[in-house]
Amino acid sequence: MVQMLKTRLRDFLLTKDDWLFAVSDYFRSDGIRATLRYVLDETGERELNGKRYKKYDFGPAFEFMKQNRPEWVRDVHVVPESEVKKVLRPSDVIPELVNSDSRVRAIVKVLDLAGIPWTSMGVTGSMLAGLQNESSDIDFVVYGPMWFRARDAITIAKQQEGPIEEIDEAMWQRIYRKRIPEISFDEFMLHESRKGNRGMVEGTYFDLLFVREWDQIKEPLLRGKDTVKMKIEAEVTNADFAFDSPAYYKVEHDEIDHVLSYTHTYAGQALPGETIEARGVVEEVGDIKRLVVGTSREPKGEWIRSLTWLEKCGYR
Repeated sequence: MVQMLKTRLRDFLLTKDDWLFAVSDYFRSDGIRATLRYVLDETGERELNGKRYKKYDFGPAFEFMKQNRPEWVRDVHVVPESEVKKVLRPSDVIPELVNSDSRVRAIVKVLDLAGIPWTSMGVTGSMLAGLQNESSDIDFVVYGPMWFRARDAITIAKQQEGPIEEIDEAMWQRIYRKRIPEISFDEFMLHESRKGNRGMVEGTYFDLLFVREWDQIKEPLLRGKDTVKMKIEAEVTNADFAFDSPAYYKVEHDEIDHVLSYTHTYAGQALPGETIEARGVVEEVGDIKRLVVGTSREPKGEWIRSLTWLEKCGYR
């Protein structure tokens, strides 16, 4: 019996073509669900082991794949396991980066003091691929329940003298423009003010990314049939995976079982017991209806806002 490669969200795949993909799902169908990030290109702006690579954003990545591997293109890119040369795991690069990068070392030191083991930490994105440059952000991964402890430790570190700092106004504006959300900047900032999953270290932006521990990966999140757009108000009853990708909110509602967000803007947007307003596309999966926010890269007319939190802040 052939053993499957063990992969999960935020891992990277190096294929036989020396292309690099970011794993975008915990589960697979007929291959590993991922998104193309880097391709060998003599004119590329990144370099690794004497080879030049070109970075592909979401849209151009799909265009490239449609031309070069159309059979891999679904809602994401499905990479056949037989084409994978190596799996790059975020936790594997922590020892090397602690020795070579003072910014990663500073983050790890804070989490170390909070009792978080190195095996529960990782770095993904360009740093995992070894293709970072001076403008690269740090995509710092923490696995499972330890993520919440890490978030709290980073929050405390921001209040002390040291390399971990709050994000300045210019960086918040940059993040907002990149996301292009359907909520105002003021409303965006009110929600972000309590999340605690972003920061600066030695002048570099970093994000604490949640990834499930192996024992939290239970069953595939099946895609359903899109029906209509809908706006709801509902109470959040469970937000354990609100910082996951997709973010998951169990809600109390007459029709909708849960709300999913495929855009990072609305991760961690609400707490249990809060009433949210959400607008997205209704998906039917068997007997269950759910509301999906982020049905496109820059979702128009789709959002999640915590009405409870906005009211508490005097915004409504």
